[in-house]
Amino acid sequence: MSEQVLNQFRSDKALRDDCVAIYAALGMDLNTAFRMFMERTRMVRGLPFPAVLPEERVTRTEGKRAFEELRREAAELPELSPEEIDAEIAAVRAERKARP
Repeated sequence: MSEQVLNQFRSDKALRDDCVAIYAALGMDLNTAFRMFMERTRMVRGLPFPAVLPEERVTRTEGKRAFEELRREAAELPELSPEEIDAEIAAVRAERKARP
């Protein structure tokens, strides 16, 4: 048997939980799935799936239309006072600081 190594990395918990459920439905655990990914990577000498950018592009007209729609939606929102804006910013900053 070849020498074993430990691979560690961080991921989003929801993403991990979703993947664990998918692999469990396929009858394997997360470690087995990652070993399969690594073996396939070695076999194809690259990513074991296509990694390409989509061909779809947004035209200038479509972009402008989307911008105008967002502008109409924003016009219907109530105005915030500077104090309300500061309070929202403070709340977001406090939430970020509370994260591990």
